[in-house]
Amino acid sequence: MKFSLSPLVSDIFISVYLCLTLLFRILYDNLGNITPGNSIFIGLAFISFLYALIKLKFLNPNYFGLLKSKKD
Repeated sequence: MKFSLSPLVSDIFISVYLCLTLLFRILYDNLGNITPGNSIFIGLAFISFLYALIKLKFLNPNYFGLLKSKKD
């Protein structure tokens, strides 16, 4: 049995994760001498981690009900 989070908890986790990583990148850019290429690479690394969690079905985003699911 795989462990997965409920859709609401997944949405909250994704929102908090994105806000914290954005805050980290802003603070890191201001404190250090970082090039735009490095900043983009760090952002892609954070997003790829989130993408991997969604593909592994650990996170089940519902996007706070904004997107309608298809019922076949």
